[in-house]
Amino acid sequence: MPRTGTAISPLHYGKAPSWLFSRMKALSREITYAIVREFGQRELLQRLSDPYWFQALGCVLGFDWHSSGLTTTVTGALKEGLRGMESELGIFMAGGKGAASRKTPEQITFCAELVSIDPAPMIYSSRMSAKVDNTAVQDGYQLYHHVFIFTEKGEWAVVQQGMNEQTRQARRYHWLGSDVKDFVVEPHKAVCCDAKNETLNLVAYESEDARQTATLLSKERPQKVMKELQRIETLELPKRHTLAAALDVDARRLYRTLITTYERQPENFEALLGIGGVGPKAIRALSLVSEIIYGKAPSYRDPARFSFAHGGKDGTPFPVDRRTYDKTVEVIESAIKASKIGDQEKMDALRRMGKYFEA
Repeated sequence: MPRTGTAISPLHYGKAPSWLFSRMKALSREITYAIVREFGQRELLQRLSDPYWFQALGCVLGFDWHSSGLTTTVTGALKEGLRGMESELGIFMAGGKGAASRKTPEQITFCAELVSIDPAPMIYSSRMSAKVDNTAVQDGYQLYHHVFIFTEKGEWAVVQQGMNEQTRQARRYHWLGSDVKDFVVEPHKAVCCDAKNETLNLVAYESEDARQTATLLSKERPQKVMKELQRIETLELPKRHTLAAALDVDARRLYRTLITTYERQPENFEALLGIGGVGPKAIRALSLVSEIIYGKAPSYRDPARFSFAHGGKDGTPFPVDRRTYDKTVEVIESAIKASKIGDQEKMDALRRMGKYFEA
């Protein structure tokens, strides 16, 4: 399945100070290099797609252990840390926060050309993963961050995040491209959060009828769909019910969208979701007419403990220990440099330390 999990965190503003971010870039670069050298490119993608491991990485890099900023800062540090090493490692990163996320297709194209692979499938995967989390799963979180990581072989992973300003929470979504069979049928394997709310989930197994009906409705004459929607709008529903917000639809804009879907005649729900202009309100309207739907085993179940490696940006569990941080970077960098010239002793020592501290 493509999506591997989600993570919930409090919505925090601000950014890492320059003295910390420069260290995060250096340490994330060495960690990335070590993983790719020891275990391969695919292993790095698998780890980045694990919400627990990703959180642990942010903690060991010294960021605030439970802040929403961990997502954007860690991916930013990774992208900057890898700059200039992409071709050597065969690992590329595209996208980012806000306006940078909209540059993902052109960045994928640029990097793909460097290693002579077709960018089109990856651009499609990038677009559809964002469409699913922002449109097919409507949980109140608006995407504002999207990072696409891929290898020279075209393997990929996605880390993206949405925010809900009302609840002041952020939700991070993880995807892994290997063995993708269907973007719109139960894509997630794990959800690591306590927050629960009413959700329109059109990628659940039990939503198959709704997906088929929504696709059929998108091919109907727009006038017929609008007539059915108006019938739904006459119902008196409790204000607390999800439908109240869902009916906040611009009828004229929806009508224009329905004309587009009618002309395109999408063959399935994935094709419908991929049509430009088919956003959350259009999908929700179609689902209302058809049916209302509510509703790698993690090995790092306590990511916060990794904050004890160097401390945290906000002083939890203690202020970042710069001397220890710099020593960590120095040790790993030294081990990697030695291994490049055939001296594996230091890398073997790091590996033994990892086994010693295994839980």
